Parts: sequence; structure tokens; C-alpha cells
Amino acid sequence: MNGAPQSRRTGSRALSAAMVAGLALGSAVVAAPAAHADEWRDQQYWLEDYGVTEAWETTRGEGMTIAVIDTGVDSSHPTLAGAVVGGADVSGAGDGGAPVDQIATEHGTLVASLAAGRGTSEEAEEVAELVEGDFEDLDEDEWEDWWDDFESDLEEIYGEDWQEAVDTEALEEFEETRSAPRELTQDETGDDGVVGVAPEASILSVSLLLEDPNPYGGGTEEQIAEAVTWAVDNGADIINMSLGSGFQEWPESWDEAFLYAEENDVLVVAASGNRASGHLSVGAPATIPGVLAVAGVDEQRSISEDSSSQGIAIGIAAASEPLVGAVPGGDYMQWNGTSGAAPIVSGAAALVWAANPELSAAEVKHRVLSTADSEGADGVDPEYGHGVLDVADAVSGEVPAFDASQYPTLAEWVRVHRRGQVEETEQQEIPEDAGVVAGPEGEPRAMPEASRASTAQDWAGPVALGAAALLIVAVITMAAVHYNLVRRQDP
Repeated sequence: MNGAPQSRRTGSRALSAAMVAGLALGSAVVAAPAAHADEWRDQQYWLEDYGVTEAWETTRGEGMTIAVIDTGVDSSHPTLAGAVVGGADVSGAGDGGAPVDQIATEHGTLVASLAAGRGTSEEAEEVAELVEGDFEDLDEDEWEDWWDDFESDLEEIYGEDWQEAVDTEALEEFEETRSAPRELTQDETGDDGVVGVAPEASILSVSLLLEDPNPYGGGTEEQIAEAVTWAVDNGADIINMSLGSGFQEWPESWDEAFLYAEENDVLVVAASGNRASGHLSVGAPATIPGVLAVAGVDEQRSISEDSSSQGIAIGIAAASEPLVGAVPGGDYMQWNGTSGAAPIVSGAAALVWAANPELSAAEVKHRVLSTADSEGADGVDPEYGHGVLDVADAVSGEVPAFDASQYPTLAEWVRVHRRGQVEETEQQEIPEDAGVVAGPEGEPRAMPEASRASTAQDWAGPVALGAAALLIVAVITMAAVHYNLVRRQDP
């Protein structure tokens, strides 16, 4: 950011209009083979590649709270059971933080599952229900009959290869003791369903309605400010924002909310945006100083051609394609976008903070950035930022000493760029006995001004704002969703 727009009020109106004009969610559902929950888990390559499973040996994010400001989260999804500890709707269209009926209803659930999904599946939930109860009073014949029925149920749930889907050691223990271990069908980390990077962190769901005009309440600009403030007031350690505008500038009304997060030591993580949505450059809120902006890469760690914007605000890159995630109703699907890269980084930040609770939000950000695997140009690359996320090193690795001057803050930016108008001083009449003679009446002489050449920067901002509003620039990174969504099919 080089400064506030020349006309703050006009720029704010144009930005607000563009943010809510036309959701660019180029979603496409494509055919895919039927998949069990463990097959969805197998597609989460970033768990191994980014050192997540190694970091779990130290922490799984217990005690941390991630606020997901999005379209709402389905807390009844098996992989999110027990994860959502609170919520709010700031649009007037919903009830609490549950999904709001709009074009991207599933988006918030997808995001939350990558941040803090528990890794359980519908199958695991069904088995858990089967083994609830007291079996000690059954005689041997009754127990054998029950066990035969139980194995039949397992085959019905998982198919003919059900033995490969359950923890056989836990199953044997259950048969011998008649006391079902809690993780009957999954190991300590969960071996089926989509699991989040911080599977023991808690989720706060704050739902928005991205519709213009909003028939139920305030517009997007107002909703986001309220959502950030609510998240801070309700115990969020990290705020995930997988949404954004096509503008580098942000409404002045956001200053107070994001300053509130900064002053209360809350880390804000935001998606950089998706090229497929027309966002070639990073847009707000990812451009706000202090916010950790996340770019997207594919499995080979190449910057995504469709799912990652670029700019000097980029802090770090993480997986954005191909992704999998949970959707309302107990299903899973495939999707792409920096909307998914952001919660992977939010989950990583939760692991860092859980393992190092003495750190400040800025120091957590420092660990995440300074341990990234270097990619792109030397220094901070406009596509990769500091590099690709390395969760294991961020949690436990050696890092250079923290230097606060290396990390700009919103407070400093506001001090420099949002300076208030100098109050006019009262003019007093010249005393008659002062000996001062007033000048001649007439128009005052214009003050001399230094000539300056016109630059691209003089007109680029206003033109971009106007063009974006007229062309209905995309709103959310919201997966872009260029989702390549694949709904789960029954086997």
C-alpha cells in the first residue's frame, strides 16, 4: 500500500460496491469415482509434505481458537463434531454461525475442515453408535450373536474390505474386553475423513451474507468490521478470512476493527485471492498491514495459475490445489483456491501458538514466515512471499531473533496515512494599536506550488476502482471456487 486513496469517501463507496457485486464462484462439479472417507484422507498430501504429521508429535492445537469469518459452518458434520464452540451471524440472514443460504453455502464448512477438522467420518460415527452401551451383562451366546451382527454391520458400512478400514488391534481389544476403545475405527490422528491441520483447536463460526443489497441487514463492509470485532470479543486467537476484494485499498471503517484485533494480540490470516476470479493482484483484507496474506501452490509447489494472486503483501504460500474438504450434510468434495490455503496456514499458526504459548501474535507470524521453504526470487517474492509453509519447523525449529521493526503494523500505517485534518484555528482581528497595516482588499494570491509530472499512480487507482465496480470484479476468494468441487458419491 502506498497510501490512502485521494478521495477516501469515494474510494470507500466504490470498494464496498465492488465487494458485494456479483459473486465470482466459477464452480464446476465433475464426475469422480466413489470414495470412502479414508480415500479423501489419502488426498491430503500437505499433511506429510508440509510437516503437519510431524508437528502433531508436539501438539495438535489444543487450547487454540480459530474464528472462521465466512458463509457459516455446519457443526453437525462428523469431522467437525465438537470443534465448533460458538458462533454468530452478522448479516441478519442466519441463526448463529450456521451456513447462510447463499451461493457459497458450503464454503465456510470447507474452510473450517482444513483448519480444525477432527478427521472422523460418517462411517466412524455409525460405528461409534454401534459400540455404545454396556455389554458386560451379555452371556457368551448373547455376545456371540451380537458380535456376528456387529461384523455384518461393519461390512454394510465399509463394504467387503471392512477389515482394512478399521483399527484391527482396537477391534480385537473390544472383542476381548467388551469395552469399546474411543478410537475404534481410527488411530490417534484419525485415519479417515478430512482432518484439519490443528485437529484439537476450536472453531468460532461467524457467518456473512455476500449479497448486494443485503435484504436482511448491513452490507459487506459493515458485516466484516462487525465480524472481526465479534471474533476478538469472543476469544479468537486467530481469525481466518478466506474472502477478499479486488482492491488493495480497504474501507476506512475497517481500520477500527482490524486495529482492535491487533491491539488484542489476535492474528488475522487472509487469502490472497484467485486469478480465475479476476484478482491478478492481492486485495483487501490481505493487504492490510499485520494481516498474514496467503498465496496458493499446487502439489509440485508451483504457483497456481488459477488460484493465486500476487503482490508485495504476500507473506507465505500453501496448498491451494488440489484440495479436499467437508461440506454440509456429512459429505466431502474436491476444490481449489487460496480459500483453502488460508485455513491450512491458520491451522499451522494454531499449532505454533499451542506449542509456544508465550509468543505474541507477531512472534507466531515470525515463526511461520521465517521457517518457510524458500521459493521464488531472493527476499520476499511477489508470488511466494517468504516461501512455502513448513509446519514442523514453524512449531519446533530454530528461528532468527524476532525484530518487530521487520513487521509493519496497522497502527503505524493508520498513523501515517489516516492523519486527521488539521483543525482550523480561530482568526483574530488585528489590534488597532499593533501598528500593522492590513493589505489591499481582493482575492488572496495563490500559494506557489512545485510542478510535478503526472504519473501512472495518479490515475491508476481511480481507474481501477471505477473499472472494477463497472465490471463487477469478483468478491471472494471463496475458493474462487474454481472449486473443481467433487461431491462425495456413495460406493
